Amino acid sequence: MSRATTHSRGARHARSVSQMLDLGLGLGCIFLLAGLTLLTLVDVVGRYWFDAPVRGAFEVTQLMLGALVFAALPLTTKAREHVEVDLFYFIMPPVVQGFMRFISALMSMAVLFILAWRLGVRAHELAADAAVTNALSLPFAPLAWLAAACALLSGLYALQHLSTALRRGY
Repeated sequence: MSRATTHSRGARHARSVSQMLDLGLGLGCIFLLAGLTLLTLVDVVGRYWFDAPVRGAFEVTQLMLGALVFAALPLTTKAREHVEVDLFYFIMPPVVQGFMRFISALMSMAVLFILAWRLGVRAHELAADAAVTNALSLPFAPLAWLAAACALLSGLYALQHLSTALRRGY
């Protein structure tokens, strides 16, 4: 088997893993958003029509919203859909635009890797302390681990963008 064939097979495998991650994260986001919507609907109807709100709805909403934000982070990073302020980008020469893309990817990568590291440290602390929510005693550590993993994956996508910027000569 030639080296090119082995490399091609490895690249296809990496793409399929990436596609599976994207699918899993996308479906996770869909279910979280649908769950948030349903929980809010049931809580509001229960609260105002039946005087019986859903116990712990506020806590569950907070946890689900946090999970949604971090589950969407790698998808947003991979698609380069983060909010960017590009006031001067289009008036700059192409070489400066390339340098700006490089700096943007470098800063994003650094921030995301630092965020992943700190979230991982915090997740470990939360797990060691067995920290839970007040009303329902739901553990915080799984959400922190999810956030750390998603920030790490986002950092890897930012690294991929940085690599692309370097290959293009900025």
